[in-house]
Amino acid sequence: MAHGWLRALASQPHLATTVTIVGLVDLDVVVAQSLAETFGLNNVEIGNDLDAVLASTKADILFDVVIPAARQAVVAAGLKHGCHVLSEKPMAASLDEARQLVRLAGEAGRVHAVVQNRRFISGVRRMRGVVESGALGDLTGIHCDFFIAPHFGGFREAMDNVLLLDMAIHTFDAARFVSGRHPQSVYCVETNPAGSWYAHGASANAIFRFSDDVVFTYRGSWCAEGRRTSWESCWRLVGSKGMLTWDGEDAFDATVAGDERGLLKGHRIIGVPAAPREEETHGHASVIADFLESIRTGRPPETAGFDNIRSLAMVFGAIESAKSGQPVVIQA
Repeated sequence: MAHGWLRALASQPHLATTVTIVGLVDLDVVVAQSLAETFGLNNVEIGNDLDAVLASTKADILFDVVIPAARQAVVAAGLKHGCHVLSEKPMAASLDEARQLVRLAGEAGRVHAVVQNRRFISGVRRMRGVVESGALGDLTGIHCDFFIAPHFGGFREAMDNVLLLDMAIHTFDAARFVSGRHPQSVYCVETNPAGSWYAHGASANAIFRFSDDVVFTYRGSWCAEGRRTSWESCWRLVGSKGMLTWDGEDAFDATVAGDERGLLKGHRIIGVPAAPREEETHGHASVIADFLESIRTGRPPETAGFDNIRSLAMVFGAIESAKSGQPVVIQA
């Protein structure tokens, strides 16, 4: 993931000239040295002690690209040293840890945000625009399918609740963004299907209640071989006037009720406008740009920790429901 972050910085000239990498920290310094060589970072401090490197470099920003179990300690260290912190998702390994980080960021007076890069892609921005325009009427439902079979190896294949914790949060957060609603409760069934190469929880089916009686359903699997869906899920938005579907790639189809006589009224096709701000559709690079802009202007970033905790609460609510077999009230 660190490679992806550094590529994102290099991909946008305004980011490359704004951010100077002054240090790389890894438990294995050979890994950090290799990263520095790959990206031509010749004048950076390399070490395996985060506190020591932060103290030495006096960095302004910490990019947190560690596994979830290490996140709380890493973010807390960055805030203690006066850094603004941008973290990988999920925001924390538990809701209690997430609440602690929100509190620490507030006490430090520093920006703490999370890389929810799926918000910053054209398709998600376009769906949000259609909902906000009222073209579909009152939004009543969001339905997402995610079926794919990546063979990662490494830590993911040993994780508990791997789909919900490591991937589904992208779709959950995007559903919050597209709908503009808040999650209230969830009922979830989680399984590890036959043939799964993951230790636990490679499949999940969840039904969320959002505010304003909006229902969000998620059906997903990370061990579904065959013709896959997009990494961004396949979406169907249902409103009081019509529907929008997005395949997660290039195909949009938006329709409203037609005027045919009889049992069914048919449908009429409507357009799906382009994303209103193209610069907000570059994934990781746009998240980083939004984070830097928030530091410069003082306005909260779109993926601020104090807001992103609601998406994390959806994940842990789904996990709790799967364990108990009962619906769970979501409280961030």
